[in-house]
Amino acid sequence: MLSFPTLQDLVWAARQNLPKPVWDFVTFGTETETTLRRNRQSIDSLAFLPRIMRDVSEVDPSATFFHTKLRIPVLLAPIGSIKLLDPAGALAAAKAAESFGTMHIVSGFAEPGFEAVAKGSTAPLIYALHPRAEPSFLDDLVDRVRACGYRAIAFVSEAAYYSRRERDLMNGLNTVAKRGRTYASYLQQQREEKAKGMVPSKEGLLGTMISWGMLERVRQRSGLPIILKGVTTAEDARLAVEHGVDVVYISNHGGRAIDHGRGTIQVLPEIVEAVQGRAEVIIDGGFVRGTDVLKAISLGARAVCMGRMQSWALAAGGQAALERMLEILEEEIIVTMGLLGINRLSELDSTYVAPTQPVVPAHPLSAFPVVMERLAKD
Repeated sequence: MLSFPTLQDLVWAARQNLPKPVWDFVTFGTETETTLRRNRQSIDSLAFLPRIMRDVSEVDPSATFFHTKLRIPVLLAPIGSIKLLDPAGALAAAKAAESFGTMHIVSGFAEPGFEAVAKGSTAPLIYALHPRAEPSFLDDLVDRVRACGYRAIAFVSEAAYYSRRERDLMNGLNTVAKRGRTYASYLQQQREEKAKGMVPSKEGLLGTMISWGMLERVRQRSGLPIILKGVTTAEDARLAVEHGVDVVYISNHGGRAIDHGRGTIQVLPEIVEAVQGRAEVIIDGGFVRGTDVLKAISLGARAVCMGRMQSWALAAGGQAALERMLEILEEEIIVTMGLLGINRLSELDSTYVAPTQPVVPAHPLSAFPVVMERLAKD
């Protein structure tokens, strides 16, 4: 893994290894990709306020989450079509989390399946549940997840409909979550149902009718801590706490759900304030650097989840490259903590960041200037 001295080397290797449709699927987002770019823009719109003349000889970047020590405050986010990136699929990510010392959130759509991942790894695992309306389906699934020893369930709320990811449509790429369905086939199904006198399906391209009652059913049935993924407003954060949610997970699906949303770090302070310590807060959305992670921690997040950076690393070299990614992030975090004048993450707060103007246009790759330069030459 010495061939990957930087995160940029990992990203560039992923670009070389992946077919263009898969690269586009991993790297870009929905429709105009405004939400995707706002994620990056909002991170770049914060500057650090470092303190000097301090003893920073014993920097410790570790954190805790669900009573589990994390080597760094970074979790591996759920990726449904992870097998497009590495033949081992979610098992590669789980083994990397186990080896490095962090947690992996396993997507309900990820191969080789959540039971095989639990059997093949001793990493602390969280199951990302894409809810369906049928009670029997939910009950059986929750029982199986609990039996596998998962630490918590992440209830995915932001992707009830499979969004129109136009690059994927233009490339003809069908993902696991989409289950091979196209928008045209969905419309045809609705026309056929209507012609037969049936009420047209409301399932969308993936979706279901999600409710607080469904979340409560999962919470009671499982007896596990519940993470609500997809929160982007203070109003929903308050409702989440009222409904017994243990962790509020701020996410706009990496800019791959609704278009024209806010950047997730933009909403982080208002959600932390709304929660008022009654639940932990974690976040994803454009975070790819150690500096990005520390900005989120400064504004009240317990940990940052990474999906896109995880994907690039897996595509660059599987489990070993993903472990190397985490090692580089650890070094970036330690160096930045030292330069900020702190030794522990608990010392960070909003006084260490300030609003600023981004210096480059927002792009999913704008944190990697060398990669951008190379792509411009191709």
